Order: sequence, then structure tokens, then C-alpha cells
Amino acid sequence: MAEDQGEKSQDPTQHRREEARKHGQVVHSQDVVSAALLLGGVVLLMTLGGSIAEFFGAFTIQQLGGDAWLSADTNFVVTQWTGLAGGLARVLLPLFGFLLLLAVAVNMAQVGFLFVPEKLAFDLSRLDPIAGLGRIFSLSNVVRLAFGIIKIVIVGSVAWWAVAGRWQEILELTALELPQLAAFLVEIVLWTSLKISAALLTLGMFDYAFQRWKHEQDLKMTPQEVREEMRNLQGDPQVLSRRRSVQRQLAANRLSGAVPKADVVITNPTELAIAIQYDAATMAAPIVVAKGAGIIAARIRKLALENGVPIIERKPLAQALYREVELNHPIPDKLYGAVAELLAYVYQLKGKSLPGR
Repeated sequence: MAEDQGEKSQDPTQHRREEARKHGQVVHSQDVVSAALLLGGVVLLMTLGGSIAEFFGAFTIQQLGGDAWLSADTNFVVTQWTGLAGGLARVLLPLFGFLLLLAVAVNMAQVGFLFVPEKLAFDLSRLDPIAGLGRIFSLSNVVRLAFGIIKIVIVGSVAWWAVAGRWQEILELTALELPQLAAFLVEIVLWTSLKISAALLTLGMFDYAFQRWKHEQDLKMTPQEVREEMRNLQGDPQVLSRRRSVQRQLAANRLSGAVPKADVVITNPTELAIAIQYDAATMAAPIVVAKGAGIIAARIRKLALENGVPIIERKPLAQALYREVELNHPIPDKLYGAVAELLAYVYQLKGKSLPGR
């Protein structure tokens, strides 16, 4: 009883997952996105950083060197700003565009395409201080705090490991010229950032795994919730069971009334059974009065044996009748010859002649 009331021991159903997704409850790790952007940015700087540095170096020389400006009218200012904007766009847009595409790709990989307008709506419950305190001291935030401390320790350790290996080179920086010093500093900063971003991405994957586990725990259901959902989606199980029982009884009664009136039962031989009736005075063609597969076919054969209705095995004909002819419908013209042959044979066994054509 306690399990029914409160313990979430049942895995979430597909409907519960879909409803949670509609409300924006999905597995998502912001740490994975941040680490991927940092890693992508560092790799891109290592690839395109030379052209960016050359542009800013040339721009600095242009602005600080040469002759002094003697005019500062509107045309001169517009020309200067147009040149600057074009140069910045040429070197920075590929960097920002790549980072934008990377952020979209990482988010899409985690949650797919998801649009939840209700998340943009104003919600007064978000201003509830009690609920806010509950979120602050929740398991998720406690784990995030611990995870943040671990990140600081790991990032510091990776940075120290990256720099400690080149400690001798750092001590000798005073002997380098300014261009060599700048090149060394850029190199060590980029490679240290690359190692830190790789470590953060690894930690982000652990955070994503924890978010997935927590998401599954939050979606788990009590047995009572599962029953209520099934009742809402499919109806009351007792009503459904009663309805199926009535349907089975009606089908059995229909078979009990139809099969004894049939002239022949055509089988496949055990999978299918089709009962055919023909009355020349009231029917233009033989009619399928009962048909079924599996258990229903066995029921039709049993009723046929009990009532002396001939059972004849004709696999192709049984398959065609079961597939093409609806219940209480006449057989099509293309099957009339084969059925008429069987009816003639049955009437011959009974010492009668086939009525009609």
C-alpha cells in the first residue's frame, strides 16, 4: 500500500516522457556546451589566430604610425570606420560564426529541436522565496556545488601540469626578444587552454550522465500513477475487460448462429476457416457468413463438425476469401467458379443438385 501511494518504483512511460518534453523537461548539460565552445574556440584560434594577429598588428601600425591626420571631416571618418568594420568582419565573422554553429550543434545533439513557448511566459511562482530556497538546497544544486569545486581543483591541476613542464623555459624569458616573448606566451596560453578545455569537456560528459540519471529519477512513477495514466489513455481497465468479454460473447453467439447454416467450411487447413452459405432463392451469389483465423478458425471448425457441415481444405481459395471478402458479403466473380465447384461437390455428397446456375 505504501508503494502504491508514494514510492516511485516504475519506469516512466512513453506518454510521460513526451509530456515532460513538451514542458521543457529534457536532459541538458550546460557544462558540455561551455566546454565544447571553449575547445572549439581554442582550436580555431590556433588555426586562424595568425591571420587575426596580422590584421590587428597592421591596423595598429596604420593608426599609430605614419603622418599625423590633418583632417577629420565626415568623409574621412566614414572611410576609416568602413575599412575597420570590413577588416574586423573578415577576420572575426568566421570565428563567431563557427562558435555559433558549434553551440547550436551541441545543444541539438543533447535535446534535439525543442520549442517551448510557455518557458517565455511570466510565472509568479518563480518569485516564490520558499520555492527558491528549496531549489537552492536541492540535491541538484548540492551536486552542482560539489561538481564546481571539483572543476576548480581539476582546472588548477591541469594548468599547473601544463606550465610546470616548461618551467625552465619560463625562467629564461628575460633573455628573449619581444617578438619571441610574445610568440612563447601565446603558444603556452593556447596549449594550456586546450588541455583545460579537454578536461572540462570530460567533466561535462560526467555532468551530462548525472543529468540523465536525475531526469530518469524525476520521471519515475508510482504504481498508482501508472494505473491512472492507463485509465486516462485507454479507459478503465475493468470497463475494457468487460467490453472485450462482451465482444467475445457476441462473436461466439454470431458464430454459433451462422456456422450451422453454412453449406461448406473452407480451411487453410488450420490457420483459416471460412463458412460459405448459398440459397438460390434469396442470394445472387454465395455469401461468407463466418470467417476467422487462429482461435476463431478452430471455433468455426468445431461448430462445423458438431452440425455436420462439410469441411474442405483449399489453401489458395481460403486465403483469397479471407483476404478479399468481408463478412456477410457475396464472393467476387473471380472466385465464383472455385466456390461453385466446391458447392457442387458438397451437394453431390448429400445427393442433391446445386440450385441456381
